[in-house]
Amino acid sequence: MTATGRFITFEGIDGAGKTTHIDALEQVWRQAGHEVVRTREPGGTPLAEQLRGLFLHQPMDALTEALLVFAGRRDHLTTVIEPALARGARVLCDRFTDATFAYQGGGRGFDLSVLATLEQWVQQGRQPELTLLFDLPPDVAAGRLSAARQPDRFEAQDTAFFERVRAGYRARVAAQPTRFALIDASRTPAEVAEQVRAVLAERGLA
Repeated sequence: MTATGRFITFEGIDGAGKTTHIDALEQVWRQAGHEVVRTREPGGTPLAEQLRGLFLHQPMDALTEALLVFAGRRDHLTTVIEPALARGARVLCDRFTDATFAYQGGGRGFDLSVLATLEQWVQQGRQPELTLLFDLPPDVAAGRLSAARQPDRFEAQDTAFFERVRAGYRARVAAQPTRFALIDASRTPAEVAEQVRAVLAERGLA
């Protein structure tokens, strides 16, 4: 992290409600006069968005998934995230590497040591300053999602898959507790927003 740039990521299974709270924080920061770069993974650059389309809709094994997402992440870091942080911007990213450990590592059961090696190669030590993990039981998330849109190949997985993803996220929290804030996404939108505000205030990011 640079002296002035801030890098915040939002994580959680689909249906956890991340987007609503990214919208709110982006608006607050822009109104306060900050430069805000809002982005997402997979994606965030023209190249990474093309890879996202393959990643979400084409069948492939877990290693191919991991290689695609880390290739997109490298382009994302070098062309968007690092330049934004260097000029003092606040970067809000909908998912980052924790999702890879949760979905490919937890959900698919892929070798975590390989993911850790790719993480080191691609990120060269770069991690978010704060990661907000929107935690929600998979059956609740599935109910929310079914009314929202047609699922992609990840969203269409069964509840057992998302239980493993949830466990993968929680393992990341256990390994790096100071970086994470666990948000109870099963509460009402207003209560979730209050949790987010409290975390940001505590971290000096309000």
